Amino acid sequence: MHAESDQDRKLINVELKNLYDSLTPDEKQIFNLELQKFLMTEVGRLGSDYEAIKNQVSTK
Repeated sequence: MHAESDQDRKLINVELKNLYDSLTPDEKQIFNLELQKFLMTEVGRLGSDYEAIKNQVSTK
């Protein structure tokens, strides 16, 4: 999620915290698993992007 300012980021964080707090324990477990999957996918993508850029720079 992209926030344009620190204030926007804080508002988004409050909304997410409120949403999370409203979930049942079962929903929190599902949310956490989905979040972990998302983060692992993004970390993998960023790693791949980094390696591709690093390889392009080193071949020049």
